[in-house]
Amino acid sequence: MRSLQYVAGAAATVLFALVPAVPAAADDGGFTIKDPRITESSGLAASRLHPGIYWTHNDSSDGPYVYAVDSKTGQTVARVTMRGVGAPRDVEAISIGPDGDIYVGDIGDNLDGSWDHVWIYRFPEPKQLKKEETVRATQFTVKYADGPRNAEALMVHPKTGRVYIASKNQTKGGLYVGPEKLSASKTNVFRRIDKVPWVTDGAFSPDGKQLTLRGYLGAESYDWKPGGGLGTEHQLGVPFQGQAESVTYTPDGSALMMGSEGAQSRVLRFPVEKPKGSDGGGTSSSGSESSSDTGADGSGGSPTAWGIGVFAVLFLLFMGAKRLFGGRRR
Repeated sequence: MRSLQYVAGAAATVLFALVPAVPAAADDGGFTIKDPRITESSGLAASRLHPGIYWTHNDSSDGPYVYAVDSKTGQTVARVTMRGVGAPRDVEAISIGPDGDIYVGDIGDNLDGSWDHVWIYRFPEPKQLKKEETVRATQFTVKYADGPRNAEALMVHPKTGRVYIASKNQTKGGLYVGPEKLSASKTNVFRRIDKVPWVTDGAFSPDGKQLTLRGYLGAESYDWKPGGGLGTEHQLGVPFQGQAESVTYTPDGSALMMGSEGAQSRVLRFPVEKPKGSDGGGTSSSGSESSSDTGADGSGGSPTAWGIGVFAVLFLLFMGAKRLFGGRRR
């Protein structure tokens, strides 16, 4: 994984040099993660108990830790250590269910099949936030019905409590649903129910009617079918971020909070509206500058258009590295 990250990082440097600077949406209530321990923020979840607090975690090589970050200051107000679980391998996602529990997805597998199983950890969101706290978490073993795969998005439906995982693949990404109730004593088999694009994170809206999936270049919101599954797709003109890795809704559902990896990484607030009509006749509104084709410098050409052009370079480098290091295990 480290070798792939080095290549991606080098390509991202080229990308940043070519893409114009893009400010956040005008209604920017975002924040910068200031904790020097958080250098690979790979997931976000808005607290249900503590207004303004967002839970996050590092990607890998950190330990069984989850961090509570105050969006007003960007400072960490609590670090939770999970006990009762094995050593995390590649933690990629975090979500909070209707039971008030925090779900942590140790679901990454950059070699697309090097692990025959992955894990989900669950613990109740702490009622009080302490600088350092240890909680006992429940560990769930997960396998996919159609074989091992890499994934970075785990979403818990806010009404049903059903757990979903979106796999990450350039051509064969899928949305997977877990059992109606996870079991700590046996393997939980997730089955594929739909196709998805390249996904680095996802989140349900608080009312459970929308599922937003993001990748490196953009994001899509889908109407959620009453019986479960993806409905009409709505493109979101979200601001471009570097290694775009995380997304969550604000507790009131009025905006998306979108983060990326790196030290002192920025979390952007992106106001959204519900799609117009239930028949997919309209699209989600975007932020104040996302619907324009004019670049941030007024030169013309949207940030996404710039990103698509140079992302090809990053993607080719990534695929080359994957072939180079594909025979190695982490």
